[in-house]
Amino acid sequence: MEKTILIVDDSNSIRNLVEFTLKDAGFNILSAINGKDALNFFDGRTIHLLLTDLHMPIMSGMELIAEVRKMDTYQFMPILFLTTETQVEIKKEAKNLGATGWIVKPFNGEKLIATIRKVIR
Repeated sequence: MEKTILIVDDSNSIRNLVEFTLKDAGFNILSAINGKDALNFFDGRTIHLLLTDLHMPIMSGMELIAEVRKMDTYQFMPILFLTTETQVEIKKEAKNLGATGWIVKPFNGEKLIATIRKVIR
């Protein structure tokens, strides 16, 4: 079964690059431009992984994670941050909200795919 990943990033170029990389690896991709936009996809459909940026207008990645973790259907879905942030305190906050892991931009396509395959069920 094809796994579905929701990519959330306000950068069109990053979204396109990640989408291309993951589609090429056989994943089905949904994409959103910020956390609020992403919430529209959490309507009961199967999403195997949320891959989100941290800093976005309207609703940040942290706010998105907090909202998603309130939903029973998506409570245990893996969530990875894809961001330029490397601060330990921010990583701790994300983990406390329910993030599964952290990938730093710029990313290596092979490592991104390998990390996703480790956390996706």
